[in-house]
Amino acid sequence: MRQAAVALLIGIGGWQLGSGLWLYAKAWLAQVLIEDAWQRNRSAGQVYAKPWSWADTAPVARLMFLDQAQSFVVLSGEAGRVLAFGPGHRPDSPLPGKAGNSVISGHRDTHFRVLQSVHAGDLIAIEALDGRVRRYRVAGMQIVDHRDLRVLADRGIDELTLVTCWPFDAIVPGGPLRYVVKATAVDTS
Repeated sequence: MRQAAVALLIGIGGWQLGSGLWLYAKAWLAQVLIEDAWQRNRSAGQVYAKPWSWADTAPVARLMFLDQAQSFVVLSGEAGRVLAFGPGHRPDSPLPGKAGNSVISGHRDTHFRVLQSVHAGDLIAIEALDGRVRRYRVAGMQIVDHRDLRVLADRGIDELTLVTCWPFDAIVPGGPLRYVVKATAVDTS
């Protein structure tokens, strides 16, 4: 009986370890496939390549936090299944790097954790599918209710709006507050 209990505990422990490793392996592979799809889309200058055949998203830009030395491939859409793999572009806003208010969302505890260390005056860059890079200077940050859509409105200037949940250290995900970073375009190369 004791040997069976030990074997059962070892089996359960092995299963738990394997499940955890599988999750990390899947996350790593997804990033490799997303990067590959980004390179293919960038070479074509248009969105066509999905990271995997059944994906309902595709890379549309690269978001670079220059002062924090971090970058992420931006995916099309804002659904939870998209944000699980990277920041997502709000489809009713201009594509990142284009004129107007381009809105990108991300999870506070993964890809957009970097927003904690972003400050007014920092530089953010967007690489578009055509290879052009547009730089933005952070104008400020604010905390808003998730129903306050004014931060998403196009104000007639070229800007980038980054949105994530607030507070960053919340135990329960979601919540009614959003942390918003606003950045204004400074140049294109």
